[in-house]
Amino acid sequence: MKILVPVKRVSDPENANKVKVSGDGSQVTADGLEYTMNPFDEWSLEAALRLTENGSNKERVGEIVLVSIGPADASQIIRKGLAMGAERGIHIEAEDENLDSHVVAQVIAAIAKEENVDVVFLGKQSADGDSNVAGTKVAEMLGWPLVNYAMSIATDAEGKTFTVKRELDFGQQTVKVTGPVVFTSSDRILQPESVKNGVTPADFAYPESDGARHTPIRNIMQAKKKPIDQKSFADLGVEPKRVNEYVKFELPPARSGETTFVESVAELVEKLHTDAKVI
Repeated sequence: MKILVPVKRVSDPENANKVKVSGDGSQVTADGLEYTMNPFDEWSLEAALRLTENGSNKERVGEIVLVSIGPADASQIIRKGLAMGAERGIHIEAEDENLDSHVVAQVIAAIAKEENVDVVFLGKQSADGDSNVAGTKVAEMLGWPLVNYAMSIATDAEGKTFTVKRELDFGQQTVKVTGPVVFTSSDRILQPESVKNGVTPADFAYPESDGARHTPIRNIMQAKKKPIDQKSFADLGVEPKRVNEYVKFELPPARSGETTFVESVAELVEKLHTDAKVI
């Protein structure tokens, strides 16, 4: 099985309180902030690794190709994914202000065709833009089925047909889909038994974790030798023309810090209704 996993460089969500808006409101500035892999993409990469390995001994039984679209230092995000276990990376250098979900989707779809992958596995959204549409656009451009918010995936050693549970607001939905296919992930994909690939022993379970696997120093050093191909929009036949425009950004109003105590539930409901006007 060959899986394409897009990984985005984003401002570290742990420093979200330090994000600022420019004086004219035209852009969000992340000056001085550290960058990291989009956490939603990291979930998808972990799931892709589990689909393409024997979990009991970490023997690779498939291939993962990473792609990142962004400034020069986005290659460091690819290196992190290579250290986790992916085989190769592709970097398309571009400035963030020239990108939107439409441009990104065109690039991912073009690479999926060029690499002849079986699966494209995206994070459900990015931690900065939060638009949550790139995966849908990729599937539409490729003409492939799309399963959003995958919380568990089961397939056999051939990896052609997938039984997927997806997370919905009102519960779960189970679907069966034949590849090639586009997935986006829910954080529940990280549960110990959420991924079954027909290679990992049936009685094996990954350790409980609230995130992707940690990478030992040895893997980090080995990742420096793994290839990262540099490609341009022209190489992929993509015109980097945005279709979305952000009109203005505003930070949420500061909280007053005031607290009002009430004597009863009835009084609380009354204040929520008449003062706060939220019910």
